[in-house]
Amino acid sequence: MSSADAETQRKIVNRLKRAQGQLGAVIAAVESGGDCRAVVTQLAAVTSALDKAGFQIIASAMKECLTDPEAETETATDTGGVSMAELERLFLSLA
Repeated sequence: MSSADAETQRKIVNRLKRAQGQLGAVIAAVESGGDCRAVVTQLAAVTSALDKAGFQIIASAMKECLTDPEAETETATDTGGVSMAELERLFLSLA
């Protein structure tokens, strides 16, 4: 794994951990009957963080496919890779 890949992974993990903390705050607010506006605002933040993490994961996979065109086959998943068709499906699933 290159240092750029490790840095990207670190950023994604950090974003997911922040989302996890925000989700915990949302759950606690709902359980304690928190203010509706505050709950919805926090929930929107969680959703945004998760979406950004998903897009970053897909962007990383796309860069990998572009730098290694041999991996861009429909059988890429057989070797642990992701085909461009699968990347497109994953990207659209976030929409």
